[in-house]
Amino acid sequence: MAGNKELILPVPAFNVINGGSHAGNKLAMQEFMILPVGAESFKEAMRIGAEVYHNLKNVIKEKYGKDATNVGDEGGFAPNILENKEALELLKNAISKAGYTDKIVIGMDVAASEFYRDGKYDLDFKSPDDPSRYISPDKLADLYKSFVKNYPVVSIEDPFDQDDWPAWKKFTAEAGIQVVGDDLTVTNPKRISKAVQEKSCNCLLLKVNQIGSVTESLQACKLAQSNGWGVMVSHRSGETE
Repeated sequence: MAGNKELILPVPAFNVINGGSHAGNKLAMQEFMILPVGAESFKEAMRIGAEVYHNLKNVIKEKYGKDATNVGDEGGFAPNILENKEALELLKNAISKAGYTDKIVIGMDVAASEFYRDGKYDLDFKSPDDPSRYISPDKLADLYKSFVKNYPVVSIEDPFDQDDWPAWKKFTAEAGIQVVGDDLTVTNPKRISKAVQEKSCNCLLLKVNQIGSVTESLQACKLAQSNGWGVMVSHRSGETE
């Protein structure tokens, strides 16, 4: 239907820690995902994801108690932590305990539009408002770079507000990782074309019901791929675990 002759199953991305608007904890960043890129088959990738998920539950329970293993809207755990780095540390430990350090990388969906305030970003947006703690796009970019340096983070989705075009462009040029546009592009060919022109990201998050039809979704996918982008296919929030 899309003209593809070589069909392969994608690498699944397991959303195992929830924050942002998807959970009742203090985490600002919305999704922390594991991607079993070292798996030799989709079946093995699913098994690896399940094993790490259960190891993560034990890691969280040991550190914070049984009540910390409640889940968010996406089925990932939602421990009541504030520091996003702490979520990455939990993932690192769970991956290690499961024995898959050499087979798993980490992806994030920051959903930064949720905590964009007056040209800056509030990483404690679930607490009472305090403009003194807002940070600049450059400071936020530095935080992401520290994640990439210290953890196997290879993909960051929506690192900035959907209309903070300069921040997107600068980060994509400097980060050296997959930068995914969801809120930025909304599976819309017009916004994808602008993002291509601005060099704002290098991967499209594709949601069929975001643009409204299969035809337009295929158009968006082809537009992204023809410009050298990757494509991640996604669901809508809360749709399924």
